[in-house]
Amino acid sequence: MMKKGFVLIGIALGMFGRVSAQQDSLTVEQAVAYALRNNYAIMLAKQDSAVAAINYEYRNAAFLPRLNATGTALFSNNNQKQTLADGSEKNRTGIRSTNLSSALNLSWTVFDGFRMFLLRDQIGIAVNQGNLLIKSTVINTVASVINTYFDIVRQKQQLRNVDEQLQLAADRLRLAQYKFDIGAGIKPDVLQSQIDLNNSTAARLNQLALIDQRKQTLNQLMNVAPATDYKVSDTIPVQTDLVLGNLLSNFSQSSPDLQLARTNIESAELAVRLAKTARYPTVSLISAYNFNRTSNNQVINQFSPLFNLNHGWNWGISATIPILNNFTVRQQIRQAQLAVDFQNLQYKSQEQLLNTNLLNTYRGYDAQKQIVTTLDTSVGLARENLYIERERYRLGRTTFIELRQAEENVSTILTNLINARYNLKVAETELLRLRGELVK
Repeated sequence: MMKKGFVLIGIALGMFGRVSAQQDSLTVEQAVAYALRNNYAIMLAKQDSAVAAINYEYRNAAFLPRLNATGTALFSNNNQKQTLADGSEKNRTGIRSTNLSSALNLSWTVFDGFRMFLLRDQIGIAVNQGNLLIKSTVINTVASVINTYFDIVRQKQQLRNVDEQLQLAADRLRLAQYKFDIGAGIKPDVLQSQIDLNNSTAARLNQLALIDQRKQTLNQLMNVAPATDYKVSDTIPVQTDLVLGNLLSNFSQSSPDLQLARTNIESAELAVRLAKTARYPTVSLISAYNFNRTSNNQVINQFSPLFNLNHGWNWGISATIPILNNFTVRQQIRQAQLAVDFQNLQYKSQEQLLNTNLLNTYRGYDAQKQIVTTLDTSVGLARENLYIERERYRLGRTTFIELRQAEENVSTILTNLINARYNLKVAETELLRLRGELVK
């Protein structure tokens, strides 16, 4: 019996095997390990989460001051001509001037309506959302791998059923031909047996193609080469001790989808608080160091300096106080509050939907358990009936149609049993997926 979930580290380190183009065996745990390592959906989710993780690493940067330095070097070569009020003229050529200036500016926001703190909290929520998104993607991928893997097992079991029907059709053809040859049978029985044998052969070819298609789907989930082939398990292990009360217990806390929905509410509520910060003033401490040096080789005006140097510090405080902004802040707050209401409704809707899905899935799970139990008994009965009908037909005490019906009964019951076991496995996987317990 399979465990409820898969321990990621244990799978990745202990069960990660090598699937080659040869017919190696592949367990469901190894298939999950391949998907966890190679699946594109998981890698993309991790990539998105990594962006939030980088932002979280620098979450306290908003509390630090900003320091910027600027520098300029300006060189000029000018010609000047002046005519003064007394009629005199002054003319100079090749006036070279050098100007060097630099500044160091410091700005430190010490109050902005607590916006800095809220932005830091917002980054923390984004990290949590990224982690939940990865978990949800991993769980959904694992569920897809499990369902696809055991679908291959189901199709293999059905192939054995088809092979059995093929053998029964061949035996019935030989028996019908023998009875016809000795004059105890009729030609239509031989023809119908040959038709059934041909149909079983065609069914076998279709079943082989179906198995190959399912393997291609699994290869895509594992992100391995399409030509990769392998052997899968022969059985479908199922967990039959799931209890509805345990599944519903604390469901809203364990479901990854509901956890993610709650973080959306937190993010929307934080957006309201951020919008309200625009009502508060912004206070900053400012300081600067300025340096300016000008040097001229000559001047046309005797009162102009040949050299000028100016440098020094200045500091102060700056405040921006919102007074009137066309009610933009009020509009943004109301819009943000509507987003909170929307996320709350979204959460309740999703909670109701997931609870309904859980209940419906459990009903299907419980029904499939009973079906499997019933069909397990029916298989033995159908085989016994087939044995009796074959002996009666050989002795001429039953008809060809009755024998053929007995063979079809065995095939139908086996097909129903195989499908019921697979459906039970799918329901089990879905229940654990909804609970978030498919992966620990």
